[in-house]
Amino acid sequence: MPIIVRIDVQLARRKMSVGEFAERVGLTPANVAVLKNGRAKAVRFSTLDAMCRVLDCQPGDLLEWTED
Repeated sequence: MPIIVRIDVQLARRKMSVGEFAERVGLTPANVAVLKNGRAKAVRFSTLDAMCRVLDCQPGDLLEWTED
């Protein structure tokens, strides 16, 4: 899939664990792993909003499009 999820980069910049991130966003750590590993087929805008609020970033900081 040409969409790359950069949650791990943002977590590393903020020195935040997956568990803390999951709790603050309201996701399970398993669902965060699905997002981080690029296995998610979709993401709700409300989830994207929560991730951006927790990480204090823009959607473009979390998602990147590349050609196949």
